[in-house]
Amino acid sequence: MNGMTQATPHARQPALFIPHGGGPCFFMPDPTGMWSRMEGYLRSIPASLPERPRAILLVSAHWETRGFAFTGAEHPGLIYDYYGFPPHTYELTYPAPGAPWLAERAAGLLRGNGLEAAVDPDHGFDHGMFIPLKVAFPDADIPVVEMSLDASLDPALHLAAGRALAPLRDEGVLVIGSGMSFHNMQVMRNPGLAAYSTDFDHWLGHAAQMDADERGALLAQWAAAPNARHSHPREEHLLPLMVAAGASDAPGTVDYSENMLGSALSGYRFA
Repeated sequence: MNGMTQATPHARQPALFIPHGGGPCFFMPDPTGMWSRMEGYLRSIPASLPERPRAILLVSAHWETRGFAFTGAEHPGLIYDYYGFPPHTYELTYPAPGAPWLAERAAGLLRGNGLEAAVDPDHGFDHGMFIPLKVAFPDADIPVVEMSLDASLDPALHLAAGRALAPLRDEGVLVIGSGMSFHNMQVMRNPGLAAYSTDFDHWLGHAAQMDADERGALLAQWAAAPNARHSHPREEHLLPLMVAAGASDAPGTVDYSENMLGSALSGYRFA
């Protein structure tokens, strides 16, 4: 029985916004434990779910297309889209199967809501997908479809995409937005700038925990938040949050929070 005709009932999966770290950070020596809390959070995800996901739909900060796109291959390859790391990190594997049925279903939901969407049979899994999932789901035995960002980087459009994809959660699909709540590489490691990220992190946490209508209104205008452009000079690492938030009518919760290299980082869950 294929994925489209499967009739088994499923518990509703949450929608998550997770940090994916820096390049292949979890698979290199970490003598100071800088990545340990983030890694621990990612490892905790499976036990926090109502049941094993039937499939995962992951929105990556590292893939932008005109309109939205979904990986459609049965066995997508990996894209090592990070630079200057040790040779072994370009030999990492994550042989999770694709889910062409889910790619078609997701694209159909977007089109049915007036949004441009396509299935790409050739695109592979970038590190915004395979690095955090290699930590969270190391057996690589759950089918995965990666979703792109729309190149317009319009937050309202990504919230609308999340709303269109919400039915997938009742079909056993775990929706994950993979990015970073703070992403300004030029100012990380500068403790004197910590207040900037903290102000934005507090605002973002407040917005995430609002009901759906108020949350959507706030997130659509995220650039007006305190120190927003300091925290995200370019918003591609924040927009996966919009899709996850849009996929739920419930107030969000802060699922993960820490201060790393002087910058406040958070992850969110939407039931």
